Amino acid sequence: MIRFLKGLVLLPVAILVILLAVANREAVRLSFDPFSEAPVFSLSLPLYAILFVAVAIGIVVGGIGAWAGQGEARRKARDRRREIRRLEGETARLRTYAPSSETGGLYGTGSDRAALPAPR
Repeated sequence: MIRFLKGLVLLPVAILVILLAVANREAVRLSFDPFSEAPVFSLSLPLYAILFVAVAIGIVVGGIGAWAGQGEARRKARDRRREIRRLEGETARLRTYAPSSETGGLYGTGSDRAALPAPR
């Protein structure tokens, strides 16, 4: 089902990209020198190539921005995982000191229960 939906979305996008490339295949000058009439740093490329490169750079920059923006959430998740592991270890350690049901359980006489270690 997901494969079908991907095809349903990607097929029109691919058709639009191909039409854009065919319609804009004329070479244009891309200049990196805004101050001179005869720019030293310039390229002659098809317009569709310039557009594709611009979109690719936008995707990369956007991905880096999203990754950087999620840093706080990743740090919180890492801290919480660390706390969960610590608490699970403490729970396992305390279970060794818990009274068993054979010796009276939670409401036994108290003489058969092991003492818990002092809190840190």
